[in-house]
Amino acid sequence: ILGEWITMLPDVPWDLEQTGNVSRNLIVAAVMTGIAFRYFFLQHQLRRQEQAELNSRIQALQSRIRPHFLFNSMNIIASLISVDPDTAEEVVEDLSVLFRASLNQSSDQPVLLAEELALCQKYVHIESLRLDERLRVNWHINVDPQTVKIPLLTLQPLLENAIYHGIQPLPEGGIVEVVIDRYDNKLVASISNPLSDAIQTPLQGNRMALDNIRRRLEAIYGAGASIVSRKDEGSFNTTISYPLADDGDRRNRRRRE
Repeated sequence: ILGEWITMLPDVPWDLEQTGNVSRNLIVAAVMTGIAFRYFFLQHQLRRQEQAELNSRIQALQSRIRPHFLFNSMNIIASLISVDPDTAEEVVEDLSVLFRASLNQSSDQPVLLAEELALCQKYVHIESLRLDERLRVNWHINVDPQTVKIPLLTLQPLLENAIYHGIQPLPEGGIVEVVIDRYDNKLVASISNPLSDAIQTPLQGNRMALDNIRRRLEAIYGAGASIVSRKDEGSFNTTISYPLADDGDRRNRRRRE
C-alpha cells in the first residue's frame, strides 16, 4: 500500500513543508496499516479460540451423553408408543431430565446426593426396559442423601459405564453394586460390575468418562477428591472419594467471604 502510494507522488521538487506533510502521511499510513494487520490477526485468533472452545464443549458433552444411549432410548419409545403409551411417556420424561442435567452449564455446582441418585435411577429405568432381567442394580446407600452434596453427573456416568461395558456384553447379564458410605469428612461411592472375559483393558469410551470426571473433580476440589478404578478377576470397580466440609468449616468459610 505504501509503495503504491509513493509511486503516485509527482516528481517535483518539494519544500520543507511538503516533506513534513509526506512524512506525516507516511507515518499515519504505517500506523493505519499496523492497526489493520492487528485487527485481522486478532479476528483470526478469536475464530481459532472460539472453535477450540466449541470443540472442547462438544467433547465434554460427548463424554456425558453417549449417542448409543439416545438411539436405544428412541427405539424403546418407538416400540412402546402403540403397546404401552404410559411407559413410553415415562421414558420421554426420564430422558428429558437426563438431557437437561447434561446440558446444565453449572454442572460443577454441588447438588444433593438425592438429586444425583434420582438421575441414576432414571437412567437405570430406561436401560432396564431394554435389558430386562439381564440388568439388576443393588443400592447400598448408607448415608442420608438429603444431607450431603456432590457435583452433578459424577455418579451417573460411572453407572452408565458399568451397564454399557459390564452388563450389556454378557448374555446372562449381571448385577451392578452401588455402595455409598461416609467416612469422617469423606463421602465414598463405589460402583462395581461383572466383566466379560473378552474385555481385558478399559475401552476408549470408559477412559473418556473417567478422565472427564477426574478433571472435573480436580478443578473443584484440587487434591481433596479422587477417582480410582481397578479390574479384579471377573469384575470392574470404580471408587470416588469426595471431601465433605462440616458445619464449622462452612461457617468459617462464610466469615472469610
